[in-house]
Amino acid sequence: MSNFDVNKIRNVAVIAHGGAGKTSLVEAMLFDSGSIDRLGSIEEGNTTTDSEPEEISRKITIISALAFCNWNGYRLNLIDTPGFINFVEDTRGSLKAVDGAVVIVSAISGVKAETEKVWKYACEYEIPRIVFINKMDKESANFVNALEELSKSFGAEGVPLQIPIGAGENFEGIVNLLNMKAYKFSGGKASESDIPSDLVSEAEEYRKKLVEKIAESEDSLLEKYLEGGELTQDEIIKGIKEGSLSRKFIPVACGSATKNIGIPQLLDTIILCLPSPLDLVRIFPIKGKKPKDGTEVQRKPDGKEPFSAYVFKTIADPYAGKLSLFRVYSGGLKADSNVLNSTVGSKERIGQIFYLLGKKQIPTNTIGAGEIGVVAKLKETNTGDTLCDETHPIVFEKAKFAEPLISYAIAPKTKGDEDKVSTGLHRILEEDPTLKFHRDEETKEMILSGMGQVHLEVSLERLKRKFGVEVVMKTPKIPYRETIKAPAKAQGRYKKQSGGRGQYGDCHITIEPLPRGKGFEYVDKIVGGAIPRQYIPAVEKGIVEAMHEGIIAGYPMVDIRVSLYDGSYHTVDSSEMAFKIAGSMAIKKAVEDAKPILLEPIMKTEVTTPDETLGAVIGDLNSKRGKVQGVESQARNQKITALVPMSEMLTYANQLHSLTSGRGLYSMEFSHYEEVPGHNAQKIIAERTAHKKEKAEEK
Repeated sequence: MSNFDVNKIRNVAVIAHGGAGKTSLVEAMLFDSGSIDRLGSIEEGNTTTDSEPEEISRKITIISALAFCNWNGYRLNLIDTPGFINFVEDTRGSLKAVDGAVVIVSAISGVKAETEKVWKYACEYEIPRIVFINKMDKESANFVNALEELSKSFGAEGVPLQIPIGAGENFEGIVNLLNMKAYKFSGGKASESDIPSDLVSEAEEYRKKLVEKIAESEDSLLEKYLEGGELTQDEIIKGIKEGSLSRKFIPVACGSATKNIGIPQLLDTIILCLPSPLDLVRIFPIKGKKPKDGTEVQRKPDGKEPFSAYVFKTIADPYAGKLSLFRVYSGGLKADSNVLNSTVGSKERIGQIFYLLGKKQIPTNTIGAGEIGVVAKLKETNTGDTLCDETHPIVFEKAKFAEPLISYAIAPKTKGDEDKVSTGLHRILEEDPTLKFHRDEETKEMILSGMGQVHLEVSLERLKRKFGVEVVMKTPKIPYRETIKAPAKAQGRYKKQSGGRGQYGDCHITIEPLPRGKGFEYVDKIVGGAIPRQYIPAVEKGIVEAMHEGIIAGYPMVDIRVSLYDGSYHTVDSSEMAFKIAGSMAIKKAVEDAKPILLEPIMKTEVTTPDETLGAVIGDLNSKRGKVQGVESQARNQKITALVPMSEMLTYANQLHSLTSGRGLYSMEFSHYEEVPGHNAQKIIAERTAHKKEKAEEK
């Protein structure tokens, strides 16, 4: 059922930090293979895989894009992934759909933090990788430095299969160490020749290291090599493939994506070193679970197996509808068929199916085992769902994404557009699992959370472009809390007489602080009928409502025990409403005498920074009232664990980027509440009081 021999399929993600040249490299591979007839560029905004307006204007990849090419009888499905830190979680999701990756390392800047991050994502899925040292044509390009740095950073030795001929403006081609031939490029076309005389000894030395590394990977080969025997070309080829699949070393290619130098040799390297779906399943079987009982079940990348596929990405298109990008693991998918979404337990009708070349859809009747395709307008299916044969259900594990790092309150520019904002954002959330959107019941704000400020700005640009809704972003309100530090007593007495039946409620309460995080306790100590039983819950209701609205600054009160111990009532005038008001009056009076304080949320924060910026980052955290809990070495980085007030971390993503030149990473989660220092508390209370006054005047 497959359109291609599974052994001749390569599903490959191109990964690295932003600006490393991923999109340009994919464009060059598509051009050299004949998939496209014109070589686009980032500067001109006409590349195949960066087609979104936000990508073209910012000149960065924002969402993973799918393309394909055919090379020497092989089918290469390529995923161009984001490298900018705000968008690398999208890369994480795409890596679940591939069998291998090309990691770009810049010959100028080497390995950046984002590259290390996506490398770790590839490690999570245990997929083989090769490295392409790019930008050899740029001034100060250094192949040896890049090779040494990638070996240190990735924890495995980089073994060149090619070395450059020249560097910078003198870069003109590569030496292929497998056949010991030189390839010089002019106008994107290569001509084969003997190795330049000044590179012969260097090439022989690299070739020797390559053969030694292959020999070390297998005992029989090592024995043969040590006894002075030469490895055959077939043994070398086999050894390179085995070493790459087992990840004993990292095959390294080199070239220039924008100058289109070394790309044919890279395509050959991908076919040689990266696995087919069949290769990978021999090492890592395709495993899922039966939806009914959770027992493990396996599939093979074979057209005769029951159909199963994983949806790794969703694209919300206001015209074509929702597009679901999927990887077929077993069997095959036919156009105009029915399948089961086993994740949610619903049937889906499959209409037309396509291959994707950037935004271009190429219709096909079937998509077989090991292939990647797209289907439009599935009703119930979202990113991470499994599609399968209804009679042989299986559920694959979903990709895990990091929690959002930064939140902003948003409001529509046009009054009455709240529903349009909500509807549009929920469509965008379908294609971006790292975005979160909710309405804060406490502050009544619409809150949009994401991986950074640029992430949120881009999402709102797309909201405007796709759904015609404009919003403004503002810093969200901090969820402060109020509490007390000392016990106190108070009476709440409500009496109202205005002709006819009056209102009367009277209660006496004590309040005392509880340990942090204990919330609220209400204790009924009424004896002797001082307050009738039917009115005691009303007192509690009045107290709870007053605490929710706050006493000193309008923030909810927490960690308080309230005891109702006495009161009085009137047989005619008392009512639930009267006792509710009395309870509210009592708590407000008691809090005034109980040393009320403000509490602020404290975040447990982990910051990864290069060694050289450790001091600056720690100093910055200290200036934010942070308390550093520990520092742990990680390769060439340091991981700082600290407790920092949420109010100081709202725009931290931008600050850390500036402090570390874009190499710092961080994550945070709520830890606990702590008392706000006195001068900060006074400022917050004053601002809240002024805000309340403005609101009252507006009314």
